[in-house]
Amino acid sequence: MQTLVTDLLVTLAYAVVGVLLMGIGYALVDMATPGRLNELIWVDRNRNAALLLASNLAGVGIIVVAAIAASEDDFMLGIIGTAAYGILGLVIMAAAFLLLDALTPGRLGQILVEPEPHPAVWVSAVVHLATGAIIAAAIS
Repeated sequence: MQTLVTDLLVTLAYAVVGVLLMGIGYALVDMATPGRLNELIWVDRNRNAALLLASNLAGVGIIVVAAIAASEDDFMLGIIGTAAYGILGLVIMAAAFLLLDALTPGRLGQILVEPEPHPAVWVSAVVHLATGAIIAAAIS
């Protein structure tokens, strides 16, 4: 029974770190978009903003899963590594977004608020997912 309780607490700790990292990811996407992200997605039903946010959250999730898997049953190292790799991933995702924005015509942030789906958002979403996968591969 003690093992079950310990495992549940460890799971809870990793979940808290993962959710906090996704919250930071949400805030970063919100900063990159003109207007309020929650209104764009939940009120205006903007698919561009929803796709970018979903890809960011999935990228963070990929990193968190890889960091947990690489922790090799060392809880302290695992939880610190998960937080550190998650923050690194978010920084790299933000840098990749800014680089893509600098190298392409128009402003990605402005494209995100357009009511019609835009192909550039798909490209940006794949950058988020690829970044998460690259970091996950580097962890393992």
